[in-house]
Amino acid sequence: MMDWTDRHCRFFHRVLSRRARLYTEMVTTGAVLHGDRQRLLGFSDAEQPVALQLGGSDPEELARAATIGAEFGYVEINLNCGCPSDRVQNGRFGACLMREPGLVAECVAAMKGAVSIPVTVKCRLGVDDQDTEEALDALADAVRAAGCDALIVHARKAWLQGLSPKENRDIPPLDYARVRRLKARLPQLPIAINGGIATIAEATALLAPENDLPGLDGVMLGRAAYHNPALLLEVDPVLFGEDAPVADLHGALDRLMPYLERLVAEGHSPHALTRHLLGLFQGQPGARGFRRHLSTEAVKPGAGAHVLSDALGFLRRQPAAA
Repeated sequence: MMDWTDRHCRFFHRVLSRRARLYTEMVTTGAVLHGDRQRLLGFSDAEQPVALQLGGSDPEELARAATIGAEFGYVEINLNCGCPSDRVQNGRFGACLMREPGLVAECVAAMKGAVSIPVTVKCRLGVDDQDTEEALDALADAVRAAGCDALIVHARKAWLQGLSPKENRDIPPLDYARVRRLKARLPQLPIAINGGIATIAEATALLAPENDLPGLDGVMLGRAAYHNPALLLEVDPVLFGEDAPVADLHGALDRLMPYLERLVAEGHSPHALTRHLLGLFQGQPGARGFRRHLSTEAVKPGAGAHVLSDALGFLRRQPAAA
């Protein structure tokens, strides 16, 4: 979710669900150790619980980066072993680490030795011509032995040769049963699943047993939650039996207005937040005007927080349903 799940996106998503755990964009160890930490890692307490996702393959650097993340207040450190982009391959991290379970275990052990918060791993089923039974088992066994607190599995292979990062999100077939088989073999290891899950109903089904295989311990939503954030309003009621923080999307935007006003008062463009709101109101009358107004007006020099209330006018001017 590079360039997507920044602190403004997470603040917005937290308005929709109190209970969902939010994850940062993947941040490389080099950026954490040598970059602008406040810009890269800073976040509001209102976003909690938030996990920091790291990219790297040097155990010592990951331990130092994890320590910094814990000091910032993150509740979990997640090591990315699933991103298939060329940049992460060249840096020897992301999905290519599926080929080096021993190294991943060293990284997990180093981070576990450095912080007291949970350390988790996100991975694929395998890469390229790997056998998914052998590759996933090898990685899971290695990180479990190193003390990994949970494994999040994107239920697809990554083809590092022949497919682009975008194609790797859709073309390799999903295999949810493979992740369930891993859970059956390692019942004590918390395992969450990711990939192709578009609704809360689909998430609920993956948490339940199926065909004599156990349910999973968690579900990670990525692009579905970003492009259709309204589904996050279902998380607390359906999965946790609690009321949603707000009654509807209009209530969510009412909560966001003070945040947007502060953002603009600090000299930021409203686009920093409004770019994350374009997936709202899908299928509703006026949604196209709402998106178009935010896309064109929020980026203009001197744009203020009123661009959001103005965009809402496109929805509120619609005639009520009979």
